[in-house]
Amino acid sequence: MELQREIIPATWSELQDLLFTDSYSSKIDRIRSPYIYRGLTKIDYQLKTSLIRLNGPFENLEFHLLRNFKKYSFRPDINNKSDWEWLALAQHHGLPTRLLDWTYSPYVALHFATAEIDQHDKDGVIWALNYENLRKYLPKKLQNELHEVGSNSFTTGMLHHLYKDISELSKEESDFVVAFEPPSLDYRIVNQYAIFTFMSHSKAILDDWLLDKPDLYFRIRIPASMKWEIRDKLDQVNINERVLFPGMDGLSKWLTRHYSPNKSAHINNKKDSQNLLLNH
Repeated sequence: MELQREIIPATWSELQDLLFTDSYSSKIDRIRSPYIYRGLTKIDYQLKTSLIRLNGPFENLEFHLLRNFKKYSFRPDINNKSDWEWLALAQHHGLPTRLLDWTYSPYVALHFATAEIDQHDKDGVIWALNYENLRKYLPKKLQNELHEVGSNSFTTGMLHHLYKDISELSKEESDFVVAFEPPSLDYRIVNQYAIFTFMSHSKAILDDWLLDKPDLYFRIRIPASMKWEIRDKLDQVNINERVLFPGMDGLSKWLTRHYSPNKSAHINNKKDSQNLLLNH
């Protein structure tokens, strides 16, 4: 698959400019980016959903996965909620769904592109998706709902107003992408500044759909050589697991990574020491 609109920064300063591409809104004279972001630790990772990664007849399992998640869950606070809220909750807790996680924050995306230090020898990527422009590919009823509310993304309530669940929405003939904000289920959703997308048909892959729509996206390639610098600077500005995954699990992940050595630096230092000995 030929990739379009890929940009490679050479320095931290160049990366900052790219992260805030087209962020100025002349309508309100403020910085209000039309993009949402998704960070991946390896450049060759596709925008495949966890449902697709199940393989097999995954499209036939979507309904059953959610049905059983609802059946076996104990969440009195959500028992009478819509299927859209259940879907957001299921995605949040790792159930395979057709949803993809995004964030309004380019720095949160940058965290996910650099969090796995055992992948620091590989280039990462940040996808930037223009969620405001997605609306022109939506069916008219969805466009009208956004216009009526005066929003660029949906809530679970707005979706429920038009479709009782995702299977009903899937009956639409065209391929399109919906961006919606999940309910604030916990501090993790809030701190990650989360937003979800899903495609109208479960088999569709977002990469493929975007190829002939260059107005909707760009990609920032994160060179492996920059990952340690980026990672340390993100830690300094408090973008880390301790903040993004509140609780002891996130704290443990942050401490483990924070105190792990830079292996490439260790190797280079060892080589420098050996060279120093040879030169003397």
